[in-house]
Amino acid sequence: MSLDDDTRWLEWVTKQFESIAGDDKEIDLDEFKKALKVKESFFAERFFALFDSDGSSSISLDELLKALDLLIHGSETDKLHFLFQVYDVDGSGSIDPDELRTVLKSCLRESAISLPEEKLDDLTLALFESADKDNSGSITFEELKAELENFPEVMENLTISAANWLKPPDLEQKKGRKTPRYLTRAYWHNNSRKLLFLCMYTLLNLLLFIIAMLKNSHGGPWFMVAKGCGQCLNLNCTFVMVLMLRRCLTWLRATWVVRVLPLDQTILLHQIVGYAILIFSVVHTGAHVMNFVCMSQNDGAYQLWEYLFTIRPGIGWVNGTASITGVVLEVLICIMVVCSSTFVRRSGHFEVFYWSHLSYIWVWALLVVHCSNFWKWFVVPGIVFLIEKLVGIAVSRMGGLYIVEVNLLPSKVTHLVIKRPPFFHFKPGDYVFINIPVIAKYEWHPFTISSAPEQQDMLWLHVRSMGQWTNRMYEYFREPESQAMSNKRLTTSLRNRQHQRRAQEEIFKPTGCNETVASNKDCAVELTLYRTSGTFTSYQNPVGDPVAHEELGDASPVTRELSAKLSENHRYCNIKCYVDGPFGTPTRQIFASEHAVLIGAGIGITPFASILQSIMCRYRMRKQNCPNCNYSWCETIKDNEMKLRKVDFIWINRDQKSFEWFVSLLTKLEMDQADEEPEGRFLEMHMYMTSALSKNDMKAIGLQMALDLLAKKEKRDSITGLRTRTQPGRPDWAKVFQKVSEEKKGKVHVFYCGSPALAKAIKAQCEHFGFNFYKEHF
Repeated sequence: MSLDDDTRWLEWVTKQFESIAGDDKEIDLDEFKKALKVKESFFAERFFALFDSDGSSSISLDELLKALDLLIHGSETDKLHFLFQVYDVDGSGSIDPDELRTVLKSCLRESAISLPEEKLDDLTLALFESADKDNSGSITFEELKAELENFPEVMENLTISAANWLKPPDLEQKKGRKTPRYLTRAYWHNNSRKLLFLCMYTLLNLLLFIIAMLKNSHGGPWFMVAKGCGQCLNLNCTFVMVLMLRRCLTWLRATWVVRVLPLDQTILLHQIVGYAILIFSVVHTGAHVMNFVCMSQNDGAYQLWEYLFTIRPGIGWVNGTASITGVVLEVLICIMVVCSSTFVRRSGHFEVFYWSHLSYIWVWALLVVHCSNFWKWFVVPGIVFLIEKLVGIAVSRMGGLYIVEVNLLPSKVTHLVIKRPPFFHFKPGDYVFINIPVIAKYEWHPFTISSAPEQQDMLWLHVRSMGQWTNRMYEYFREPESQAMSNKRLTTSLRNRQHQRRAQEEIFKPTGCNETVASNKDCAVELTLYRTSGTFTSYQNPVGDPVAHEELGDASPVTRELSAKLSENHRYCNIKCYVDGPFGTPTRQIFASEHAVLIGAGIGITPFASILQSIMCRYRMRKQNCPNCNYSWCETIKDNEMKLRKVDFIWINRDQKSFEWFVSLLTKLEMDQADEEPEGRFLEMHMYMTSALSKNDMKAIGLQMALDLLAKKEKRDSITGLRTRTQPGRPDWAKVFQKVSEEKKGKVHVFYCGSPALAKAIKAQCEHFGFNFYKEHF
């Protein structure tokens, strides 16, 4: 820190200490824990003991400042010595295996990572054996220092980590003010289609407003404003419907129009037009009210309330109902806009948005009665909209769709397996609207298809329980089988189960594995992993399969535990449902990309599950095998179907359990790439767990070192079971995109699905590097 920052930090720490210490000017252990916000008391107690230099069981301000000064301004050796003292629980001057195990166990709890006791022992031994250079049975300070030197990123961040939890937030603020993002050249370049479209939209509204005002100049200024806004409302109340013609927009995505119009921004444009309707309607209503005030004062024929709430003045082309219909329209529009707000939709009240939005039918009907010219604007788009709805009803009622399997996954995610009709064709990343009558007879909700188009028999949906309908569905399938499923369906379910097992074992047979899996030990372990511990039914091992027990050998208790868990959360059924779609999304652009970066946050992985499966299916078609040996490779050729040369998949999850959703699929994808490619791996996966403490946190240094060492030894990540190492904390997007840029695999397209807040940060970085950004939303 600079001298000024140092002074401010000192003042901040002193102020914080005084607020915590109280009248006695001392901090005890409980106050210290509260100040550090440490979950696991082990670290708080160790830090407290080291800070309490006089052993008085309390820390004074001088003791605190002295310890923090050492951690921030001390030498590298001083900081390492502090870390060593944290690990040396008994103060013997060396760290034995039991002490190291205690520390790593606390690290796991602090990072919200749950591992079996056997795995904790493996982590402890991996780190201990690596650090104990002389095999003396204990780790000295010099040995710990030598081990840390093998992890340069830890040494780099040790200064930051030492007092990271006692750093004032204002020190993190950037000193200089940068140019606002919306004024940068990169922003205008990457959003050119959207900005050009908005300019044209604004100019068209302005032109209509001026023309309408000039035509009605005889009525006075308030009348002119009202008519100008009314003409703009004719346009916007029609255009807001055009932006929701999903089938037409899906068809347009396959044409050259997608390169000219911002079809990927239709939801945003729909929201903009919705707010424009609200503004124009408020001004339109206000101007008419002011005009009625003037009329009531000038001629006195009618009172103001008569102009507003009766048909006596005869205003309007249908029995003088313009004023009454206008008031009702204003109320409906305000309700629709408020109920469409983010805080309503994201707070678990999607049904409020859903049902209030259906009032658009009444709005259009009242607009036809309210305005004599609106029908001219509405007739053509209205007919197209009606045809789309009729087609949607017809499509959804054809095929006799049934939910045949259900998996209840961690974090209240419901995995639905739907029998796919033969006429149902979709692209990777598409979404559908689904209606399940036993949950809600008239409600339709949109979800991304998580299965690949190449999987002919089944359709997968993964639904996160976040609102009333999704929670009702989860609870319905969580009920005992006797309540949710009738005995009449057991024979059908058993027949479906046997058919799916035979078909899916053939479809998803791992590359490089022959029929006798046990002939290749490594392949057998990987196959068993994704068959027993997976999320998707296609990879799951049926309960009681003796082959899995033989393949895992000593690990058969793990298999039994996983099988028991599977039987509890997985069931076969035969529940009627209706599906409307599919509808296209921005991810359809992925196969026209050269270097694609797929970023999923939490359940936002669902569109990429479909995409990754489809990509790897096409990738396998390119794969070549040597007839004389076992060597295989993938030809890096471009074709009309797929121009991709590289795919980076980034998955960010809050906790460990969330990885269970799709770990089976990811294991399969890794197995497809078991062979090294001449130009590097075609698909690279990057996993991030935000609840885990990052490598720049002193409380997690030992754990991350142990996880790295064990992953290299076992060639498998301890958290997910994948070959890809799970990274703690959040991605540094600047570094991530810098690496992508340096690979020079062609034009980079970034596809994102997840929270809007993270989307802004990623989009800003994409603009900085000149990458095209696509956000999945519908």
